[in-house]
Amino acid sequence: MRIQRDKYLNDLIVRMGNGAIKVITGIRRCGKTYLVFTIFREHLRELGIPDDHVIEVALDDEANAALRDAKALYDHLDARIGDDGTYYVLLDEIQYAITKKELRDTDNPPALYGVLNGLLRRGNVDVYVTGSNSKMLSKDVLTEFRGRGDEVHVMPLSFSEFMQSFEGDRYEGWAEYVMFGGLPALRAMRTDEQKVRYLTALFDEVYLKDVVARNGIEKSQELDDLVDVLASSVGSLTNPSKIEATFRSVLRSCLDGETIKKYIGYLEDAFIVAEATRYDIKGRKYIGTPKKYYFEDVGLRNARLGFRQVEENHIMENVIYNELRSRGFSVDVGEVMRQVTVDGSKTRQRLEVDFVANLGYRRYYIQSALNLDTDEKREQEKRSLCLIGDSFKKIVIVNKVMRPYMDDDGILTIGLLDFLLDQDSLDCVWRAETNFPRHSLK
Repeated sequence: MRIQRDKYLNDLIVRMGNGAIKVITGIRRCGKTYLVFTIFREHLRELGIPDDHVIEVALDDEANAALRDAKALYDHLDARIGDDGTYYVLLDEIQYAITKKELRDTDNPPALYGVLNGLLRRGNVDVYVTGSNSKMLSKDVLTEFRGRGDEVHVMPLSFSEFMQSFEGDRYEGWAEYVMFGGLPALRAMRTDEQKVRYLTALFDEVYLKDVVARNGIEKSQELDDLVDVLASSVGSLTNPSKIEATFRSVLRSCLDGETIKKYIGYLEDAFIVAEATRYDIKGRKYIGTPKKYYFEDVGLRNARLGFRQVEENHIMENVIYNELRSRGFSVDVGEVMRQVTVDGSKTRQRLEVDFVANLGYRRYYIQSALNLDTDEKREQEKRSLCLIGDSFKKIVIVNKVMRPYMDDDGILTIGLLDFLLDQDSLDCVWRAETNFPRHSLK
């Protein structure tokens, strides 16, 4: 069964003809090539675009090695553009058309930049590119186009996409997803052994080697150790200073904070991890460090730790973070302060809101809870939400089969799988007199 990636297809459709280079970014093996060269290509065919007006070049294919020269590529494309009709140029792995010398020249853009912008100046060419390898990951490709690029960031399969091809119910699917994540290639693998080997080798032999080679890292063991520390601390606030202390006390390493900060940046550039910054909700300002780091795919995170630390509460939080990002939200870690009296003295107490999700005028405050099995636990999860005081929706997502409900404090509680499987789950319309949603969740 083919997995429909409608969200990303629509992202491409709304950008058609916008005069920019569409740059499809994302971690390697997340499905960028399939999105452009299969799903989007079929859409163009359904629109009635003639085949000779769609020009596809896979630059990682040795059959196209001659086209890795920028001039040869331009001549090839120029020869294929024969009239005033709109042409769609789809280029895969474009870093193959950029030389090592051009990469070292920070003052001048690669010749490929001129090729693609030359195509745009023709007025009847729509350009779509992907790119990722150790010398030019796809995030760098976007930078090279200097304001002429329009990014579509592709993530591994969300849980709802994953369930399109999963043979079992959603609870079995969740158990599988929590362990192995959502990289598309896993869908063709039948045994756990295959999946473990694939994820482990992908992390060690592709992702980390890319980062090491691209950034000239001499001590790769320190990068390995840093990845392990980040994987173990998913959902926890941390910063380079804390990690440096861990390196000194546990790993007996002298890796300093500045190097740690630089290495984390490399991992972010490669889309292996993403950061969530702290936000003072009442003060309406960003705080800086410490931050939280989440993995782009939980299966990769688990593989890094040998599938030994699969704590569902941390994985659940990582999945919610990724789901919000896949829906287009920017996601921060919220913080609110309150005054409490301890031993007769007043002091300020910091409370955390797991996620502050923003998209345009929409904002949601979200707590992730593995369970709400006691009154004390329910009060704990709601405490920070009740202190916020504004009118944006406040939500607790709990890993439980339950009917959604809104309590007297105006806080919506919803089951995790309902949230993940219904794209409209955050925007339920509620009947005040019944506390039941006007439409049922899938």
